[in-house]
Amino acid sequence: MKKFSDMGVDTKKTPFEVAEDSDVVITMLPSSSHVDNVYTGPNGLIHGGNLLRPRLLIDSSTIDPQTSRKLSETVSNCILKGKKDNWETPKMLDAPVSGGVLAAEAGTLTFMVGGSEEAYLAAKPLFLSMGKSTVYCGGAGNGSAAKICNNLAMAISMLGVSEALALGQSLGIAASTLTKVFNCSSARCWSSDTYNPVPGVMEGVPSTRNYDGGFASKLMAKDLNLAASAAKAVGLKCPVTFQTQKIYTELCQDGHENKDFSCVFRHYYSGKNES
Repeated sequence: MKKFSDMGVDTKKTPFEVAEDSDVVITMLPSSSHVDNVYTGPNGLIHGGNLLRPRLLIDSSTIDPQTSRKLSETVSNCILKGKKDNWETPKMLDAPVSGGVLAAEAGTLTFMVGGSEEAYLAAKPLFLSMGKSTVYCGGAGNGSAAKICNNLAMAISMLGVSEALALGQSLGIAASTLTKVFNCSSARCWSSDTYNPVPGVMEGVPSTRNYDGGFASKLMAKDLNLAASAAKAVGLKCPVTFQTQKIYTELCQDGHENKDFSCVFRHYYSGKNES
């Protein structure tokens, strides 16, 4: 808060004070428990009862869809302090993002949004001021569901690319050469052409700076736990999900929880011949 205050940004002591002074509130927090606390806990955004000033509450956290749906229902039961744009009740959107730190810095995030379409259309200009694209995913919780599925696919593809590059190196192919093959062939994906896990292959990615910065392995492990829980809840067989969850859990237990999730190449696979 001091950092932003020094930059001239108005700050408040509690989420409730923020809500009392805002028409739109956007939150982005590490887990479901943090979101619950910031919204409904002591001094939370909606701690003051059924009367709310913000007409729009947007949560961009990566959390389970059930928490998003529960909060949306809670917000929909509140009443606006003053009618705004023909809205009699405040609206809530779950709007997690994709693109990571690099896209956040460049303003090229993608927002996947769940909630009422009316609220989505009202919020779209805000999303496009922070990112390059938005996708309306349907009702409350669907944005959170989309993000869990997206990060699951991202983790699996990172393991696939890392494993293939490690195997290629063991067979005598330089990672830079194999990456060129991938990127003009059917193996091309974000983990190969935008976020390559092998140090020295690509500039400006965490693998070039000892996997510092980026998307922490502990956050990926958290998202994989959400995906695994969701799969169990609906009774879907997801063997690759559970194996990927196991690998990232072990990666964190081995002391690499704060390193970027692409460090799985070095710390789970051999990673000895890196150029």
